[in-house]
Amino acid sequence: MSPVLQAPRERARVNGHLLPPPPPPTGGGDGPGGDPSPRRTGFDNAVLATMFLIGAEVMLFAGLIFSFWILRLAAPVWPPPLQPRLPVGVTGANTVVLLASSVAMAAGLRAMSAGRRASGVSRLGAAGALGILFVGIQGYEWVRLIGFGLTASSGAYGTTFYTLIGAHGLHVLGAIVWLTVMLLLVRRGRFADGRTAALRACAMYWHFVVALWPVLYVSVYLL
Repeated sequence: MSPVLQAPRERARVNGHLLPPPPPPTGGGDGPGGDPSPRRTGFDNAVLATMFLIGAEVMLFAGLIFSFWILRLAAPVWPPPLQPRLPVGVTGANTVVLLASSVAMAAGLRAMSAGRRASGVSRLGAAGALGILFVGIQGYEWVRLIGFGLTASSGAYGTTFYTLIGAHGLHVLGAIVWLTVMLLLVRRGRFADGRTAALRACAMYWHFVVALWPVLYVSVYLL
């Protein structure tokens, strides 16, 4: 065997000990190992920001609901006498409307991620329409309750009702505005390349607003 072929075997030992194999290439050279390894994919900035927003909203509504229960448990009678009763049946049907909007939102996001733009736009539009219907029914019931004498100045009963339900209604309106902006961007050709992070962030917030409502409905209307 020639000395040239024996050189690598001789260099593999130092003082009689076998050296470990060389580490794999880390990139930066001109050979096949010159390209750096792909970076790990993390959360998109829009999704991450929405997660922080939802966390802050959870703390906000947790404080509001906790305050509501403190006032309710301290009251000798709830609801107070001579105050109008809340429309449990109509609001229950309206709850189904809001839950259906979440289903439509999920279906629309799946269609957009799969590249089915027309189907995605129609289902996202249906989610927005159901959200608008929910707010419209809530507004109609508010007008009736105010006509029956339940206002924000009607003691703790009226104050807590309009604070909790009104705060949620404002969040639903915000979600509708956000979805409307997303639909306008879709019509202008955005998200056609499959990058739907902004849509996913909007859907996350929509699902949060929808999931929050049954908690408020049970706490304020049923218990």
